[in-house]
Amino acid sequence: MVLGAAESPVLSFDVGGTDIKAGLVDARGTVLGMRRVPTPLDPARPGEAVLDRLAQLKTELAAEFPDVPAKAAGIIVPGIVDSVAGIGVYSANLGWRNFPFTAEAEKRLGIPVAFDHDVRSAAAVEHTFGGSKEFKDVVVMVVGTGIAAAVFSGGKAVTAGGFAGELGHAQVPDPDAGPGSPGSTILEAVGSAGAIAKRYYKASGNRVNGARGVLLRAGDGDELAARIWADAVDALAFTICQCVNIVGTEAVVIGGGLAEAGDDLLEPLRTKVDGILDFQRRPQLIRAELGQDAGLLGAALNARALLGAAQ
Repeated sequence: MVLGAAESPVLSFDVGGTDIKAGLVDARGTVLGMRRVPTPLDPARPGEAVLDRLAQLKTELAAEFPDVPAKAAGIIVPGIVDSVAGIGVYSANLGWRNFPFTAEAEKRLGIPVAFDHDVRSAAAVEHTFGGSKEFKDVVVMVVGTGIAAAVFSGGKAVTAGGFAGELGHAQVPDPDAGPGSPGSTILEAVGSAGAIAKRYYKASGNRVNGARGVLLRAGDGDELAARIWADAVDALAFTICQCVNIVGTEAVVIGGGLAEAGDDLLEPLRTKVDGILDFQRRPQLIRAELGQDAGLLGAALNARALLGAAQ
């Protein structure tokens, strides 16, 4: 994997709701000096607290690698992100609203900063180097505790000021809807790994080891577990078909914890999608290839683009 022609390494920061991953990333995509630290939570100054910690990590990495100073940095965060304006519009988990990440980060780090959304950046690397690179119209879905997505149309990311790709909140049929109940819910409430485990516990009273535990029970003949797994597949398939109908999606890359199920997820999902669609072309359903470092590599790719633009 080659992230760019520039030889200088870049700083890469993947800010999550629980942890921050950081490192120097060279032009070959090798992560040097990998760090993983808790994300600081400060309700009074949530954005500033994160950036203060990133500045500390920069100092640590500079001391460890004094001969290869970083010339740019990439920072990715969850939530609603306006990367053009450099603003963290909203993060439900980390607490900021309309925080000027790019400007404040450049003050603390002293180098140019590329700021973007975590899933969109990880998806860009997956789309560029992973299994969907031959397609131009792609949706990359990260299905874990929640669901987030990135949308590519004509080979370009659709951002809409940070509001594109919120598939976790797309409406889907509600499998629990009874008489007089709303007939729909959001995808995240049925199709996410977190929802699968939660719905099984609510219906059975038995705790399981996440969505994987539900899948194992389904394989052992547990009819409730099989139904809840099928509900998740149905909800995901419904949303994928909506993407096909609205933006002509050619390929869907599925990552996150639920993708660890492999063909136990992808095969019934392909069958369901095929059954829903009519004349439309069938999208390729592809498991993500780049794993847990995709976010770091995505942030590095963003930073390296700054170096390329400056040359």
